[in-house]
Amino acid sequence: MSRVGRPPQDPARQVERAHRILDSAAELIGRWGYDKTTIDDVAREAGVAKGTIYLHWRTRDALFAALLRRERARMIEEVRRSGPATPRELFAGIAAGLLRRPLLKAALVGDSEVLGKLVRQKRHSPGAVNLGEAFDAYYSTLTRVGAARDLSGDHVLVIGSIMYGFLTVPWLLPGGPPPEERLAALLADMVEHAIGTGRELPEDAVRAVERATLDYLDTIVDGARRKLADSLGSSRSV
Repeated sequence: MSRVGRPPQDPARQVERAHRILDSAAELIGRWGYDKTTIDDVAREAGVAKGTIYLHWRTRDALFAALLRRERARMIEEVRRSGPATPRELFAGIAAGLLRRPLLKAALVGDSEVLGKLVRQKRHSPGAVNLGEAFDAYYSTLTRVGAARDLSGDHVLVIGSIMYGFLTVPWLLPGGPPPEERLAALLADMVEHAIGTGRELPEDAVRAVERATLDYLDTIVDGARRKLADSLGSSRSV
């Protein structure tokens, strides 16, 4: 018989309980903010012992990191299901997905009401706009078929700067940001203007761009899922 407080031996049950704990943490952080949400609060909300949470994550920060990884994985999966066929559709989908998810949005804009000390300590990360290692291969395909300009290796800098700027600066403006759908569309327009060639592509190139876009998303979805799986296990042997 397993000891009280140990994660269930069945891996599926262990993952299910980890998700239940993360659901509770997301609810409480959204309601009270990170600083006011304790492990005791999360345990009560999830209906588990406090020690059980520490068997999954050694610290509250580790639990929150797992929560962000889950949000990122779900966002990327959502974009993949929408089936973007062009870079413009890809970046519009990613931007809209980030803005629709409160925790990812808070991490991007440095919302201290939600993230508390994580903002003050600068421990939150803008990694949600990280294009990943697979992006170089994707961009190479775009340039090869004439869908993107050769930016002499600065493509990540250009696109990352546009994305991060559009997803952070509008909250600092006097009038505040435009509606999220409008902001995502403006971001995608700027990326298209920055990297696009303006040429009409032949049909085979159009198909190549669509395949490359979906392949890129498949790669980052797989990576996000692996990182999430690593975050859902026990921090000790089970």
